[in-house]
Amino acid sequence: MRILKFIKQLTIIMAVAFLAELMERLIPLPIAASMYGLVLMLLGLITKVIPLEKVEGAADFLVEILPVLFVPPTVSIIANIDALKDILIPLVVICFSTTVLIMGVTGWVTQALFRRGEKTRKKEEDHE
Repeated sequence: MRILKFIKQLTIIMAVAFLAELMERLIPLPIAASMYGLVLMLLGLITKVIPLEKVEGAADFLVEILPVLFVPPTVSIIANIDALKDILIPLVVICFSTTVLIMGVTGWVTQALFRRGEKTRKKEEDHE
């Protein structure tokens, strides 16, 4: 019975991915299907159209095996390192700088959200 539940959860996730692929082909914007899929899943979870319990197990499994999914692309990069030699330094600089930028922006947004939550809590306490 657990397998059937897992298959149902995976089917929901794949249906969202399929809709995202359709959106990528039908909407004339330079947005990847994966981004459409993330937005669709987020909206589905927020609006409770897709209850968390209906996808949680399969999503947890996919997150657990995520590192394995990066092995083939990594091997391809290593196998074709000669083709990348000309752009290796710019690629490393771009990867490093965008990683630092993303970490900084994420930290800033997190701090801003915590401050906002603290202000909201203080206002609620003042009104009581």
